[in-house]
Amino acid sequence: MAKAGDEIVVVAHFTAKQGKEGELLDLLHSLLEPTRKEAGCIRFELNQEVDNPRAFTFAEKFASREAFEAHTKTPHIARFRQQAEELLESREVRLHRELLPVSREEGTHA
Repeated sequence: MAKAGDEIVVVAHFTAKQGKEGELLDLLHSLLEPTRKEAGCIRFELNQEVDNPRAFTFAEKFASREAFEAHTKTPHIARFRQQAEELLESREVRLHRELLPVSREEGTHA
């Protein structure tokens, strides 16, 4: 079982092609419910940039890297990848280790 230090924070940025933001938003919305039901999903939030309505960001948290890897292999993510290809101008996904709220005394230091 994963413990707090094993959690993975994922920040995924997507920018829609000009005129495709509505379609991309609908597609991104379709990921919310099935992802939130995944066993290792702790948080899965969709955001839109204030100054660039074509830009969307998922702020995600999974119980472990393994839980995130399992998420990337689900049917809804495979469907998203296929359908989003013609809608996306850019895509960037980065994985992070959460440093807070874990205190320095509790956390492991590199």
